[in-house]
Amino acid sequence: MAEEEKKELIDRVVDIRRVAKVVKGGRRFKFNALAVVGDGEGMIGYGLGKAHEVPEAIRKAVERARKRMIKMAPLAGATICHEIIGQFGATKVLLRPASKGTGIKAGGAVRAIMEAAGIQDVLTKCLGSRNPHNVVKAVMNALAEMKGREGGKHQDKTNQK
Repeated sequence: MAEEEKKELIDRVVDIRRVAKVVKGGRRFKFNALAVVGDGEGMIGYGLGKAHEVPEAIRKAVERARKRMIKMAPLAGATICHEIIGQFGATKVLLRPASKGTGIKAGGAVRAIMEAAGIQDVLTKCLGSRNPHNVVKAVMNALAEMKGREGGKHQDKTNQK
């Protein structure tokens, strides 16, 4: 338990949105923040935080992401083991392994997840909707369904008590 707390987690803010509620006196604004957290070694999670101020929304998002972390399949070097398509709603995300030195060829939401997970070489393409919330969920579904080098699925949740 002490070793897990010592590990530094990588957190990235993927999206911040301002939401307005119209009331009698005018508009009330709130903020949504979508964040991704990872340890750079295959543990990854995402969270959504809502608050009246941006820093509080980000803090809540990171806190929820830490609670929902999953362990993805072992990597083949610095890339993923096989091609996979993740889907959530109208969003599909194609993840392909890449040769060493290629880097992360991905857009904002997918790039944040790959950096936090410790994946260094990958090719990606978003198909369908490009809504950041759905893209993050589609990539997380793909990483959760990925099989390791052994062929079997990985453990789904690691922080079960």
